[in-house]
Amino acid sequence: MTKRESRDRGYIFEAVKANIIALIIALLAVLFSALLVKLFGIADSAIPVINQVIKSVSIFVGCLISLRKPNNGWLRGAICGFIFVWLSFIVFSLLDGNFVFGLSLFNDCVLGTLSGLISGIIAVNIRKPRN
Repeated sequence: MTKRESRDRGYIFEAVKANIIALIIALLAVLFSALLVKLFGIADSAIPVINQVIKSVSIFVGCLISLRKPNNGWLRGAICGFIFVWLSFIVFSLLDGNFVFGLSLFNDCVLGTLSGLISGIIAVNIRKPRN
């Protein structure tokens, strides 16, 4: 295996790990937020905002934990954010039993990609380079 193939596998592993972590965090956060909505009678109009915050925080934590290689954090983060949006769309649609493609999915893709881009930049820049 060449050095490039090894590096590419590392990038792919980072992206997979980041998305798994982000998806687990999102699932737990959605369950917790549903409990809070039920207990405190939070208005239905607040739920889309809560969901966007959950998605962005999930992407951020997934990138922060997983993206360790020093180069192209913005690109790897953006890819992770975009993939996360589609994975979460599939998982939550399967749980709901209803796949709805529309403007909100497009908005989620843009926000997820942007959240991942920013998260990737932060994640690779807070790490100290290893010798």
